[in-house]
Amino acid sequence: MRLKITRLDPTVPLPGYGTPEAAGFDLAASHDIVVQPGQIALIRTGLVIEVPTGYFLGIFARSSTPLKRGLLVANGVGVVDPDYSGPNDEIKIQVLNFTQTDVRVQRGDRLAQGIVLAAPRVTWEEVDQIRETTRGGFGATGT
Repeated sequence: MRLKITRLDPTVPLPGYGTPEAAGFDLAASHDIVVQPGQIALIRTGLVIEVPTGYFLGIFARSSTPLKRGLLVANGVGVVDPDYSGPNDEIKIQVLNFTQTDVRVQRGDRLAQGIVLAAPRVTWEEVDQIRETTRGGFGATGT
């Protein structure tokens, strides 16, 4: 799959995959910032990415980001729609500092990974009942 990308700062490197079989490409900070304890911050990447219609760009934390930095992707998973690709629609990583100390993010720090995923459009068929048996959930499977 080929994606269109614009660098808002020509010195920002293009996203890359950490290994030949990595599922996600790394997204890095394009600026230095300090995220205070309990604070949510938007980390700029310096990139505008156009995702094809029928897909979205999912932004997930790298596995090391919470463990080594004390940051979470604040909204769980960022969802970037195909129409968020105008000249100033910069990809930003929303992070939450869950520690008791300042977290320093420096330009070039890889904080998240992007994965392009299919987003099929659905239509709804309303019915009176889906199945005859309730399976249970939230730990009820198999009991």
